[in-house]
Amino acid sequence: MRILALVPGGIGDQILFFPTLDSLKQAYPKAKLDVVVEPRAKAAYRVCPFVNEEIVFDFKGSNSLADWGNLLGIIRDREYDAVLSLGRSWAVGVLLWLTGVPTRVGYAGSAGAWCLTNPVPLKTEQYAASQYHDLLSGLGISGPCPDPRISVPKRDIEWAEAEQKRLGIHESGYVLIHPGASTLSRLKGIEKTYPAQSWKSIIRDFRQRQPGLPVVLVQGPEDQEIVGAIAAESDVKIATPDDIGKLAALIAGANLMLCTDSGPMHLAVAVQTYTIALFGPTDAAKLLPTSSKIVALQSPTNRVADITPDDVLKRVWGG
Repeated sequence: MRILALVPGGIGDQILFFPTLDSLKQAYPKAKLDVVVEPRAKAAYRVCPFVNEEIVFDFKGSNSLADWGNLLGIIRDREYDAVLSLGRSWAVGVLLWLTGVPTRVGYAGSAGAWCLTNPVPLKTEQYAASQYHDLLSGLGISGPCPDPRISVPKRDIEWAEAEQKRLGIHESGYVLIHPGASTLSRLKGIEKTYPAQSWKSIIRDFRQRQPGLPVVLVQGPEDQEIVGAIAAESDVKIATPDDIGKLAALIAGANLMLCTDSGPMHLAVAVQTYTIALFGPTDAAKLLPTSSKIVALQSPTNRVADITPDDVLKRVWGG
């Protein structure tokens, strides 16, 4: 049996979809599961143990008919038995209809719903992973949505252990801070980056209360500016993992993760590191599960910058 999933979105969206893939694999342990993902999100599958192949397609790009035709040809050649789609556009609907896949599952009420054989209700008020997991009812699969989980390659765990030694981190553990957010969010006018000055205030408090506890800034390709601004006046260490597996291993080794709404936040959920996440315009209840290891700080103004360092530190120290 071969099953395909169309999963537009970034790395966070993929991790939120992992529970659906997890349940699919449990229901059909011998099935081959493939996904169609955007180029920016393919890296997520380095830590996904459920998927056979990733097919790259830029859903948000300016795709020509030839681009859509190429994707259609790939799907038809593999002769899938079923397809699940998070995509709700009319273009995705036409694509699914043309594939000839006998069982096509997606959300009722969407622009492309006319092409579906098994539409399911779209319940946007719930945790996004549960919303995605609802698609399985279109295949007759029921049951609760499991928590996101990942599988970190051994070589990435070894890298993280070597990185801790390089940074001089020993048995005390460390606090990990991911201060940035994606360029795409900023281009959309969604500001998720917490100000460098506020991060510096939080780090100063750590230095006063726990001077022997290392604070590590994790720097991705889009984080150089804010990491540099924080590090210039703070006693911190900087780690630069070059793929999602190394990042996940680094997060898994931390005592505490501080971050904004971002892909690393979803990794922290998956590896069950105690996490305090800062939210501005996005709704924490839709992006985080209920867990004793996750604390969401929602800005009352929808501006993440309006969460004060004191608000964060009260959650850190239990005040």
